[in-house]
Amino acid sequence: MRLALLTYSTKPRGGVVHTLALAEALALQGVTVDVWTLGRGGDTGFFRPVDPAVGVRAVPFADLGPDEPFGERIARSIDVLAAAFGPARSAYDVVHAQDCLSANAALRSGPCARTVHHLDTFTTPELVACHERAVVEPGALVCVSAAVADEVEAGWGRVPTVIPNGVAAERFAAGADDEMGRLRWRRRLGRYVLAVGGIEPRKGTLDLLEAYSLLRAEQPDVRLVLAGGETLFDHRAYRAAFDDRAAELGVRADLLGVVDDAALPSLVAEAAALAFVSTKEGFGLAALEALAAGTPVVARQLPVLREVLGETVEYAVDPASISAALGRVLDDPPDPTPGQDLARGFTWARAARAHREFYAGLPG
Repeated sequence: MRLALLTYSTKPRGGVVHTLALAEALALQGVTVDVWTLGRGGDTGFFRPVDPAVGVRAVPFADLGPDEPFGERIARSIDVLAAAFGPARSAYDVVHAQDCLSANAALRSGPCARTVHHLDTFTTPELVACHERAVVEPGALVCVSAAVADEVEAGWGRVPTVIPNGVAAERFAAGADDEMGRLRWRRRLGRYVLAVGGIEPRKGTLDLLEAYSLLRAEQPDVRLVLAGGETLFDHRAYRAAFDDRAAELGVRADLLGVVDDAALPSLVAEAAALAFVSTKEGFGLAALEALAAGTPVVARQLPVLREVLGETVEYAVDPASISAALGRVLDDPPDPTPGQDLARGFTWARAARAHREFYAGLPG
């Protein structure tokens, strides 16, 4: 089988992490896989090394700066990826897009499958149209959780195939044993609560800031650390609101930006807790990575996170309850064993086998 996986970015976002891990697992099982992406900012490859068995096709995408209207950037992204991929599509037996942007690009030249990682509500007309077409027009859909599949069925009458993510559990468990790596983070940050994904509405970062202000009144030595943040979307207004509110509250967060992939497991393992308070999620990969590292997790009370994480984490619904839950796990860390066992149960090998079965059932 010759497979093309398409994604919108080279940066460490959840869907991109998924795409690379799936590609590598499929290659190990004998599938010929190429990953197509937009190489933003001069990128010629991904945020981490990729197994040489996987082909990487990074399409150059010029950065026109922050003044380019967001809707125009969306349309241009689709146009550029579609123009590059179209002439190559006949080389593949299956085309599988991992987001709405890459699905729209793939659909320009023929049918594709698409994974719906999570559903969002957009206001930018170009993104609204991109989102709608990428749910309605692909020949088959995959979701990484039953909760999101139920949303798709309720909203569009389509029944996706559910294939859970894998988790690099051994890699994050090794982070817990990386004494030098953890020591470096401890010296730099002290005792900290970690959140990943940057400052954006879907990650619930303003709620976390409010929760941290309440927590800090009880535990003044604890710092709030935010890692990641590369995104296609324009969150400048939300970031400004975050900065203004932090100043009003008299608190600050340590902003690490994109963390080197090799250093991420020790950062997660050294955290006193992971705050995973997104307002929308498709699976909860970062939470499972933290559990694999033995780090306590406080998660937003969402159906999808209840489905995936079960009783291995503390749940909360608003800043007050987030703060209270963080206080509990900081004061009395839970037994990490159930979370570690859960994380180990999600493997990319199993996800790859399920994808191969899915591909075999697609129309020729």
